[in-house]
Amino acid sequence: MKLGARMLKTGIAITLALYIAQLLGIPAPLFAGIAAIFAIQPTIYRSYLTVLEQIQGNIIGAIIAVIFVMAFGNHILIIGFAAIIAIIFMVNLKLENSIRLALVTIIAIMEAPADDFLQFALLRSSAIFLGIISSFAVNLIFIPPKYETKLFQSISGVTEDIIQWIRLTTRFASEDRLLKKDIGNIKDKIRNINLLYSMYKEERRYFKKHKFSDKRKLVIYHQMIQVTQKSFDILKLQHRYENILYQLPESLQLHTRERLDYLLSYHEQLHLKFLGRVRAEVELDTLNQATFNRDQLMDAFIREIKNSEIENEFQPYHLMHILSATIEYEEQLEHLELLIRTFQTYHKKDSIVSEETQKL
Repeated sequence: MKLGARMLKTGIAITLALYIAQLLGIPAPLFAGIAAIFAIQPTIYRSYLTVLEQIQGNIIGAIIAVIFVMAFGNHILIIGFAAIIAIIFMVNLKLENSIRLALVTIIAIMEAPADDFLQFALLRSSAIFLGIISSFAVNLIFIPPKYETKLFQSISGVTEDIIQWIRLTTRFASEDRLLKKDIGNIKDKIRNINLLYSMYKEERRYFKKHKFSDKRKLVIYHQMIQVTQKSFDILKLQHRYENILYQLPESLQLHTRERLDYLLSYHEQLHLKFLGRVRAEVELDTLNQATFNRDQLMDAFIREIKNSEIENEFQPYHLMHILSATIEYEEQLEHLELLIRTFQTYHKKDSIVSEETQKL
């Protein structure tokens, strides 16, 4: 099992919370260590939001605990009833993420000795507060992951897999069992890419000013994900309707393959342009011209649908679905090139990618 950054930060946060609690002489420093677990997050922005929620949960839990002990005592049944009230209260305040810490606070305070109860309550809620702050401090001190580099690596890796499979499927050379398995893996990877993008977006919101160039860059990454998704849609359609495509006339199969080869090459070139390895003034769509353009391919598909004898009544819809996905893929590619070219034109002083990403 690989040791991740979050695991490491959690261990350090627990150690720091316990050490400070012991240094300050706070009774039951264990609760500081427990609280430190809840506030560790993958980004500083999320950690900031979590800290605010956890502090509210700690305060609410402490107030409920004190009220119940002062009014009813600290019998175990009373503790359970106080926990139920706290959960209802937190849900109504839309603080569901802080429920667990609020319950820890309630248990920590309500099981305290009756003598000097208020003092113990204050000390134990302070210990929990210390744990929350320790986690936030660890998130601030430790350099956050380079989400941009991870994001581009993930997009590039998934795109490469999709392109390889599409080239095989258009030639009816793919191994069905392996392709079916890899489609599931690619789906999971795209889901992870969207998660990385959200984290990258949050980090840029926290660390940098809201410059117009930064917003453009976020749009570019979002569009890259859209393009990857469209290419994945084509792969799934190629796999699902392989038999229908195989029955098409050889000439139409050839033109479809050539058009997709052109779009896949266009996709690869856009990644190179994004990395700055293609001059900004170069028009990528002139580097590799397909035999059939978009309109010609569309006309060919429509003629095939009208003229051929179709045994399956849904086959025309399947063919139109494949054609539509191909056109959408091309349109998204063109939009991505426009975004990259616009950024390179109007923000020449700002690098479109980080130095780490350029080295890939």
